[in-house]
Amino acid sequence: MSLMLRRATPDDLDAIMRLEQATFPTDAWPESAMRSELESVHGYYLVAVDDAEPDAPVAYAGLLAPRGSGQGDIQTIAVDATRRGAGLGRALMQALIAEARRRGAAELFLEVRADNTTARRLYASLGFIEIGVRRAYYRPDGVDAITMRLDVPPAATRPASAAVEPTGSESAGPADATPGGTQ
Repeated sequence: MSLMLRRATPDDLDAIMRLEQATFPTDAWPESAMRSELESVHGYYLVAVDDAEPDAPVAYAGLLAPRGSGQGDIQTIAVDATRRGAGLGRALMQALIAEARRRGAAELFLEVRADNTTARRLYASLGFIEIGVRRAYYRPDGVDAITMRLDVPPAATRPASAAVEPTGSESAGPADATPGGTQ
């Protein structure tokens, strides 16, 4: 059994809503709003599934980033309580950041509950900085939202020749280097 990320579809709505309601019992998104997000051309939602049960997502995350707008917003992210702490949230966030970059976003924003220290630490470790507070944003609890911003980093690239180690009498000098890149 291994986990993989795949693009979410409207067929995942019921499973996403179960995770949404379990993770955010007092302020879960309405099903109609989540359906709109999944169907939007400007959205990009992922689910994490176990290859043994590909129709049973254990996590999801969503991005709103209209191509060419220069900005994006992490809409939501949730990981099943039994799967937390294994890096799944980080993997989802990294995939959304990469998609934001592909869509031309230079800045990425999100709101996080002020009382969610685990999520705040994750976002900070990915380079997000706190830029403001929205008082009593989360209803009905009245919890503040911390607004965070990431300057989307460029794709990491390196010459293709850097991936090859010379052996024996072979040498790879500057004339042998061919530009290439990985992401």
